[in-house]
Amino acid sequence: MFIHNKKLQYTVRVSEANPVLASLMLEQFGGPQGELAAAMRYFTQALAEEDPGRKDMLYDIATEELSHLEIIGSIVAMLNRGMKGELAEATQTEADLYRSLTQGGDSHTQAILYGGGPALTNSSGVPWTAAYIDTIGDPACDLRSNIAAEARAKIVYERLVNVTEDPGVKDALSFLMTREIAHQKSFEKALCSIEQNFPPGKLEGKRQFADLYVNTSQGSGDSDGPWNSGDEWKRLDDVVGQIPLDGGAGSATVKLTEMEAQDLTTFMRRMESHLDDGRRGDPAAHEPRGG
Repeated sequence: MFIHNKKLQYTVRVSEANPVLASLMLEQFGGPQGELAAAMRYFTQALAEEDPGRKDMLYDIATEELSHLEIIGSIVAMLNRGMKGELAEATQTEADLYRSLTQGGDSHTQAILYGGGPALTNSSGVPWTAAYIDTIGDPACDLRSNIAAEARAKIVYERLVNVTEDPGVKDALSFLMTREIAHQKSFEKALCSIEQNFPPGKLEGKRQFADLYVNTSQGSGDSDGPWNSGDEWKRLDDVVGQIPLDGGAGSATVKLTEMEAQDLTTFMRRMESHLDDGRRGDPAAHEPRGG
């Protein structure tokens, strides 16, 4: 059961209305790296989680993400508040009102369709979708995805901080950005607490291929690093000469029944290319001619 506390987790102080800035802020309201996507990702993971500790953590963070959705939505609403009254009461001339709504971003869509309220879209007006949720049901995999999601959200908040000079908005965004760091730390600690967290899943994989680095992009710029060299790596530079890696013929085969093979042969003969006559299969060659 959820209970809503009317106090925001962090105070929102907006210095002046700015519908264009509001449209940019929507990226963290209904965008792929936004707070709603994070809340739904962690909430659905919590429902399926079997480990009581991780379950509790996921519920805590999912619920906090909903509070962050409320903060960013409040910022959007405050930035749109001046335009909201102007549009509803038509206090400006038609030309001035039109200019204020079309000065940039997606502010005109927010004004006309949503009356200045925070819409569940990204900054380009694309509606939020559950396709943003990439949970796959394996804790070692999902925690890594969560870490990456928090890192991406942190970068988006940095960029939003950089596009506004409003001190109150900057302050609130900096708080939200910092909470992404805290969540990332929690997910990293939870991942490390799983003794067998790599590789994700149960199957270990084939060792000769798990430790193999295939140098497929060769030429100027080739580099060595811990990702492709050292005692744990076997490096393959002669890519063409060493394939197929399994030592087989490097072709694709299938066993067919006698009937399947006969049908396939009939099909291949009917669709065979006749290289000696390029017009044989040309539709124009069979068109009736007038005379």
